[in-house]
Amino acid sequence: MKTILGYLRPHAPRVAVGVTVKFSAAVLELLLPLLLAHIIDGCVPARDLPGVFRAGGWMLVMAFGAALCNITANRMAAWVSMDVTRQLRRDLYRRTLFLSQAQMDRFSVSSIVSRLTNDTYNVHQMFDKIQRGGIRAPMLVLGGMVLTFLQAPPLALVQLAVCSATFFAICWVTRRGIPRYARAQEAVDTVVRIIRENAAGVRVVKALSCQGRERDRFAAASQAAKEAEETAGSVMAAANPLSDFLLNLGLVLVVLAGAALVNRGWMSSGQIVAFLSYFTIIQTATLGLAKLFVKYSKGVASARRIEEVLLAPEDQQVRPAGEAQGPELGMRDVSFSYLGVEKDLDSASFSIRKGETLGILGPTGAGKTTLVSLLLRLYDADGGVVWLGGRDVSTLSREALQGRFGAVFQNEALLNDSVYENISFLRNLPREEVAAAAKTAQAWDFIQQLSGGLDARLDIRGANLSGGQRQRLLIARALAAKPGILILDSADSALDYRTAAALHAALRRDFPGVTLAVISERVASLRDADRILVLEEGVITAQGTHRELLETCSRYRRMAELQMGGPA
Repeated sequence: MKTILGYLRPHAPRVAVGVTVKFSAAVLELLLPLLLAHIIDGCVPARDLPGVFRAGGWMLVMAFGAALCNITANRMAAWVSMDVTRQLRRDLYRRTLFLSQAQMDRFSVSSIVSRLTNDTYNVHQMFDKIQRGGIRAPMLVLGGMVLTFLQAPPLALVQLAVCSATFFAICWVTRRGIPRYARAQEAVDTVVRIIRENAAGVRVVKALSCQGRERDRFAAASQAAKEAEETAGSVMAAANPLSDFLLNLGLVLVVLAGAALVNRGWMSSGQIVAFLSYFTIIQTATLGLAKLFVKYSKGVASARRIEEVLLAPEDQQVRPAGEAQGPELGMRDVSFSYLGVEKDLDSASFSIRKGETLGILGPTGAGKTTLVSLLLRLYDADGGVVWLGGRDVSTLSREALQGRFGAVFQNEALLNDSVYENISFLRNLPREEVAAAAKTAQAWDFIQQLSGGLDARLDIRGANLSGGQRQRLLIARALAAKPGILILDSADSALDYRTAAALHAALRRDFPGVTLAVISERVASLRDADRILVLEEGVITAQGTHRELLETCSRYRRMAELQMGGPA
């Protein structure tokens, strides 16, 4: 919680003013029963009607003053809590952008989304309610206790015992509620993950007629989240009934004892009325605290989940740099495992020079994308060296890596924005460079046919484009910033052979100095590569040029014969 509470420090002056205003409102509310006692014990017996009006007028002024102070303080509390939440959500979002891919895998995207939305909302509610009720309620309880002790110590002792028991009950319930709310938030993460999966794969779900299965899966996750929330709520639900029971029991005891004291003449009627007013004030404030502890429980559980991300250590350290002594792009005895059990890439070694093309071929699950992820330093290798620009990639800072790569991965999303913004991708690139990239990516012809051209607006995830059109826009996005190294992960899978051939010819023509890494299932897309890697189960089983592999690698030769009708 220390990290989250640190966001309140810049707002300390405003919080202090709010506390002062709330204190003023509490003082005014506590003075009202004293004036009421004065009217009953002093003005009424003396038949002092002007005194009644004067005291009543002061009570009216104080009531309006307390209301005005509470409204002002509540508005200030709302402003502080909203600004704190805005800054917290901003920093949390920024931190997620700099998490390593391994850390993102551990947290999961659905959990990150839940922390950015649901958890920050719970923290907002906690800060807001604490500033409102967390200041006023204790003031009313403490102030009321002091004034009741001054008026009737025996009755005040009864009241103190009841309030103490109430606070202990609330604390006992809260300690058991916080862990349960944490588990409830984890259940919400699962619901968010299923929603994201179905939103992204809605076409596949419909095409395979899996709506019923997905509906059942979502219903099961929703039921689990509901049960987790009910479990937490059932624990916290005990707070209000316990508080009501104890406070009502105290009220009965106070009324009986007070009636006996008045009957014996040890207390006046005005005093007992004032005492009961204070008891009501204290009772209401204590019940408010019980509700506040529910918000506090949710807020603390969410704050801890947010802190897990904010305080996540930097797990990709930059090692001291030595002299450049490696190839432009390559690996030496690189091994890697996602789960640390079975190697997903084993003893991978290759190298290419600047401006050359690397082809990566292999079946699904062979380790092609894993190899590229290590080149991009999305993950760090478990062993071996990954070379980039002649240097060990682990010696390059994030800033040094930025801008060197252009990459197109499978299933990348398009923005619900213009064609220009989708290619520029928030980089404010000149329209001429965007148009040039679109021409190289073979996207310019269909862009011109759209209503508005570069300014045509795309639907969510580019739903108003074909698969091949979306893929060409993604390639244009990768080319627009003129990267030194371009990685295409199955980027031509939705293109016909003619368009794919034109794309590769345009890349060689317009970007002659770019180092290219191409992942493809098509031998035709890789035949002109300077070095082709054949991967099977995380192992590079063969590498060489197209001609060399036709002679030395039976698997490559079979694929060429099947796809191209012969080993041409």
